[in-house]
Amino acid sequence: MAIPTKREIRKSRRRRRSPGERVLRGLISLVAIILVVVAAGYGYFRYQWAQVASAPCSTCVAAANGAPYNILLIGSDSRAGETAAEAQQFGSPTDAAGQRSDTLKIIHVDPQAGTASTLSIPRDTFVTITGLPSNTQLSTQNKINAAFSAGPDATVQTIENTFGIPISHYIVINFFGVMDAVNALGGISLDFPYPARDQDCSTGVCYNNSGLNIPTAGCQVLNGSQALSLSRSRYYQYYTDGYWHSDPTSDLGRIERQNLVISAAMDKAKSTYDPLKLNSLLSSVVHDFSKDNDLSAGDLFALAERYHALSGSSVPAYVLPTEGAVSSYAGDVEVVQAGAASAMISQFLGGPLGTITTPPIDQYGNALTLSTPTTTTTAPVATTTAPASSTGTTPAASTGTSAPNYDPTPC
Repeated sequence: MAIPTKREIRKSRRRRRSPGERVLRGLISLVAIILVVVAAGYGYFRYQWAQVASAPCSTCVAAANGAPYNILLIGSDSRAGETAAEAQQFGSPTDAAGQRSDTLKIIHVDPQAGTASTLSIPRDTFVTITGLPSNTQLSTQNKINAAFSAGPDATVQTIENTFGIPISHYIVINFFGVMDAVNALGGISLDFPYPARDQDCSTGVCYNNSGLNIPTAGCQVLNGSQALSLSRSRYYQYYTDGYWHSDPTSDLGRIERQNLVISAAMDKAKSTYDPLKLNSLLSSVVHDFSKDNDLSAGDLFALAERYHALSGSSVPAYVLPTEGAVSSYAGDVEVVQAGAASAMISQFLGGPLGTITTPPIDQYGNALTLSTPTTTTTAPVATTTAPASSTGTTPAASTGTSAPNYDPTPC
């Protein structure tokens, strides 16, 4: 049996998450699939786009014409509108009341350069939340995913005030989006080099965390539920040489597998010319997400066609540098590594950080200092294939080309 790494030991000490907390972080793949299908008929897409729920965003910052801008993608664990079967599999609104953001990913678009990149913020990042209602029962010093309990505006405002990243638009994707999309496509094909599962033994009793169970290696078709399980897998294991090996990269490995799901779904959508199937795809997903009023169909079309912003394998993917810690009142949290995070955000934005009024905090609630670097150094940027070190220093940004050999690949 392999000797566990320090990171694995720390992760194993964390409490068992509820189904709501283990909700899919790969819901962002839904948007990518929709945008690929846009090319099949832009006029029809505009009709379907009109069915998407929209709301004003009072905290969004309008970007000047031609200037870089940022779009926040939020994966929500809300159970609103689920069927009885879905409630049995994922928990009912009673079991997982309210809503939290299980995925926070920012897309930075530079129209002049014609480029895009993404920055993922771990859901347990410890911050001071702004925008909560006066009658809230939540502490303002909390994990960043709690901000979404007050809706997208509070999440946008918290990110702007904490990290100095202006947000111009948002998209919210609900729990069931990826299942609906993959099922509408007739499944996605992935080649597993080894049998795989998601096995958590941190409580002393082993259980399959996300339901992922791939008993045989090789190219196989995954349905929506299996794609969801793969994207959610926190304790990914693969079988070779007579025993099960654990993925040591934790959340970073999960992000990599989410990108693999995106690539497989995009390949399937691009190869699908059946109008009935495309109609089923668009019809099934338009009710799975919402947006701000000012985000247009043209904006989303440009993200996919011009900037390729939602293809997990073709854009630089950053992950905010954090380190696990324990707060006396918030439990297990991720504390921002201030120096590495400052350099990363500056590189991600291609310029200085904006105004920060409520900086991130350490496990004791003390404010950390984020500021634009004043010296010319090589900024530490996160990767989707290796964990950050205890000092917060991380390798170069990944574009999905260095996935570990035990992860599946599109086939």
